[in-house]
Amino acid sequence: MSDQADNRAPYAQIAAHYAGLITSGELEPGTLLPSIKTLSQEWKVSTATAEKALRKLRNEGLVRGIHGIGTEVLDRPGPMSSGSQRQDRGLRTGSSWGSGERSDSHQAAVVPAPADVAQALDIKPGSDVIRRCRVYRDRHGIVAHSTSWIPARYLKLIPQLAKSDRLTGGTSLQLITEATGRPIAQRIDTASARLLTPEDAELLELDPSKPPTAPVVVMTAKFVDRDGNVVEYGVDLGGPGRTWRTESEVTQ
Repeated sequence: MSDQADNRAPYAQIAAHYAGLITSGELEPGTLLPSIKTLSQEWKVSTATAEKALRKLRNEGLVRGIHGIGTEVLDRPGPMSSGSQRQDRGLRTGSSWGSGERSDSHQAAVVPAPADVAQALDIKPGSDVIRRCRVYRDRHGIVAHSTSWIPARYLKLIPQLAKSDRLTGGTSLQLITEATGRPIAQRIDTASARLLTPEDAELLELDPSKPPTAPVVVMTAKFVDRDGNVVEYGVDLGGPGRTWRTESEVTQ
């Protein structure tokens, strides 16, 4: 069982624990999860709570119930995360990775801002901007290619933003907040779908001459500090077959 302390309901903690084992590959497809009775005993919760945890996993498409047998692990790629979801995860756990994910191919450079990026960051087109790229993967392959665009004014405060290494000491947003003393006050997210261009295909390590014909998910996230300064603009290009999912508790 996970030792991570959080404020989620017990059923959500149980579901998250097994979701992590499934997406990381530790629990292989076809594996049967513990029974409701066993879960309730191991996690010291009621059988109703254990049943709710398994139902959550079923709703997420990670497992299926087989009558008379139990709950079986399915083999499906996990969904991609939005920039805001990665920010929330980073604040909660210190890492933006989802369950079973890792990141590599980290690259950083100071480049002229493209027109769309300049508009998002509220700077002049062609102004210096920090571009940080990385690829998120899990056992099924590429989850998303992620690019963070950051105004170059933060480079003097945080030189490592322009280095092609994984950041240490926190995410870019956490480092900027710590350096400026101005926390993030607003997040603006968009979600869309588009056909891959040859350039997109290269980012996803696909053959640019034969990009997939199905559209992929594209997520953007703009982060604004309490003084109204745009701190970062992120673009996540989802791998083929990846979906995006969000969830929230509904109270009546």
